[in-house]
Amino acid sequence: MSRTTRTTTAALTSLATAAATALILSGGADASPAAGCGMLFDDFHYGSPTDGTFTQAGWTTRNDVGSPGVPGARWLTSNISFPAVNGERVAQLAASTDGSAAGTTHAELYQNRLRFFEGTYASRVRFTDAPDSGSDGDHVNETYFTISPLRYDHDPLYSELDFSEYLPNGGWGGPQANYQTSWYTYWNNPTWDGLRTSTAQNRSFAGWHDIVTQVSGGHVKYYIDGVLTADHTTDAQGNPVYPRTPMSINYNMWFIDTAGHTSGTSVYTEQVDWTYYAGNQVVSPADAVAQAGQYRSAGTSHVDTVDGCTTPTTPPATTTPTTPSQPADCSTAPAWDWGTVYLEGRRVKHNAHLWQANWWTQGSEPGLTAQWRDLGPC
Repeated sequence: MSRTTRTTTAALTSLATAAATALILSGGADASPAAGCGMLFDDFHYGSPTDGTFTQAGWTTRNDVGSPGVPGARWLTSNISFPAVNGERVAQLAASTDGSAAGTTHAELYQNRLRFFEGTYASRVRFTDAPDSGSDGDHVNETYFTISPLRYDHDPLYSELDFSEYLPNGGWGGPQANYQTSWYTYWNNPTWDGLRTSTAQNRSFAGWHDIVTQVSGGHVKYYIDGVLTADHTTDAQGNPVYPRTPMSINYNMWFIDTAGHTSGTSVYTEQVDWTYYAGNQVVSPADAVAQAGQYRSAGTSHVDTVDGCTTPTTPPATTTPTTPSQPADCSTAPAWDWGTVYLEGRRVKHNAHLWQANWWTQGSEPGLTAQWRDLGPC
């Protein structure tokens, strides 16, 4: 169930230059941020994904072809919009399919820097059971999660927390479900698989829900509408599923496959009212929702003090990454180039290592993103 976040060296550099340690984009008074190590609140008061304020706030959309989901499907910036719902703007993700790869599109928006770790995550999300238009039954996945790049297969520092993956029509061989999944690691070769622990609720989640996750003291506690649904610590093998490195915050919507499609073109949507993060704080679900409400009541649409936090730099000794043992012959591999499109299996050399593309990629630097597998030093 692993997701992949696209980031580029250029995006990281521009964000680092433009970001302030305390950023408030508002037409009115601001609310005082909660005590602790940094905070993010965003009410998604944007006109479009091309707004300068959207990118300045650290958000990026995917606009490429690649996994997860239907092979060959497109991820489109145009599938992200900000309509008004009950007088408030929301972020809306749309996904469509006609049953073919060429006729399938996905959507994703995410914070494009890895700076979220321990603390409390919260968001108000609207899931849907039926498409806005077209026939029903597609295996669509509606999500809210955090993730860090997989630098190579079995990377012990890989971190991913799936706060909600809602499958209204089922998928992965199972029925309708909402999943909370905490990851240790995964691998692509020889076949994709991973180590994680997962909890599911097999019922409809159509409508608005307050999703809150507390990451503290070795425990990942998941709440939906104030009810504790899971408390994850390790996977079945005893590996820690507690995050080991800073992550990005992500929302995406995609089709697992096209097996459930019947006819015509179907369009599904997911909406996000607001998102909230309190670094190094355990905030109750009620207080997290109340904090978001206080910002909105004050007319504050965006607050970001996360850069004032100190993120972990020394992982536990048991999770220190080791150099992959694969032999690396760099003699025929070209140097990685930011502007070149690389297809799955293509190899490049970069920073004295040989890398192999896991799938279609462009502008994703080897060693920083999950698009590349480290084959070892040259």
